[in-house]
Amino acid sequence: MKILAVDTATSGCSVALTDGEHLLAELNLVSTQTHSRHLAGMIGEACRLAGLAVGGLDAYAVVKGPGSFTGLRIGVSTVKGLAEAAGRPIVGVSALQALAEQAAASTPLVCPLIDARREEVYFSTYRMIGGILVERHLEDVLRPDQALQSIDAPCTFIGNGAVLYRSIIRDNLGDGAYFTHPLAQYIRASTVARLAFKRLENGDSDEVTHFAPAYVRKSDAQIDRRTRR
Repeated sequence: MKILAVDTATSGCSVALTDGEHLLAELNLVSTQTHSRHLAGMIGEACRLAGLAVGGLDAYAVVKGPGSFTGLRIGVSTVKGLAEAAGRPIVGVSALQALAEQAAASTPLVCPLIDARREEVYFSTYRMIGGILVERHLEDVLRPDQALQSIDAPCTFIGNGAVLYRSIIRDNLGDGAYFTHPLAQYIRASTVARLAFKRLENGDSDEVTHFAPAYVRKSDAQIDRRTRR
């Protein structure tokens, strides 16, 4: 099963093509520019390297959120358009779940953190049970110190929120806090493809027509308007 996977949830942009459990091509870019400037080119280059046509794939996967509102809109709209044009299934993958997967072998408890601005983080926690990563805390957005209240065991932190608030995490949890390398804070599209493949194997996908980003909270503009009122 050939899958195109895309992540644009943070400053990192990642595109991968996989065939079953095999990685065919992957491109990663970290940029302060909007992802709309390079995403289409990265998709085209990944397809060229893999020797595949973008419209001839079996399924499409994309990070649905949480993360940057603009980044998510760009990634979701691009991949949704490709899936609709090809008449193929689409699978939305949680940014937090993808990060947790990339740190799953570190400690039994993993806490992915994504900077949500306004001194808050998007977070959840996952625990390894019987070799399977299971969500322990539903996705939420809170101040870092509030998010840490759910941590009751040695825990690995991953994501740009873990990099940004490392000192707060260390002050609260001491030696019980572990951190991945800063380069691991970026979501790999190959991870997104792997999670999507698991769902597709079970005949599970999202409805293309109404597929939309999962923001978790309102945008900054909406919050500002509400505050002014």
